[in-house]
Amino acid sequence: MTVLDTIVIGISGGSGSGKTCFVKDLTARFGKEEICFLHQDNYYKPIDQQEKDEEGIENFDLPDSLFLDKFAEDIQKLKNGETVVLTEYTFNNETSVSKEIKIKPAKVIIAEGLFLFHHEAIKEKLDLSIIIHADDSNRIIRRIKRDRSERNYPVEDVMYRYEHHVMPSYRLYIHPYLTEVDMVVNNNKSYKRSLDVLSAFIKAENC
Repeated sequence: MTVLDTIVIGISGGSGSGKTCFVKDLTARFGKEEICFLHQDNYYKPIDQQEKDEEGIENFDLPDSLFLDKFAEDIQKLKNGETVVLTEYTFNNETSVSKEIKIKPAKVIIAEGLFLFHHEAIKEKLDLSIIIHADDSNRIIRRIKRDRSERNYPVEDVMYRYEHHVMPSYRLYIHPYLTEVDMVVNNNKSYKRSLDVLSAFIKAENC
């Protein structure tokens, strides 16, 4: 498989917008030989390398909190027909056990994460750019539910991070690209129609 055989779709959005659920529902419609998924969350730096705010709290919502150059390199590997091997990042949740993840190349590569359009080395590899958008109220409710169940964060911690880390990051690194991307998916209620449209596009690419 060569670079010319692939298409890379970049999917971003604010924390709690539903981008990960959108990607999971999308990839579930296709076989592994048709589509592969590269999740930016698995590129977080170790906690001792994270920048701390004035209260001494690690800020995971900055571009420097991730190995973004490595993410760009792995997109290129998939474009080149190479398998990418990663260790699952568990967000410092002591109750979780990290797994090895093997991502085999496919005709369509889905790259998902917060800073896809801000990081030039990633942005230049994207053939189609999409932002999943939801109102602030919906995003914070989803964030609370996720961080309580998946990452074992107390509600007070979730609210602090949302106000001081998540929202400033969204305004700086995601919102400015709403007018630049190829497609904005409204996910205040349902993204089914947008999912159908993108699925049809991918099916056409795989013909």
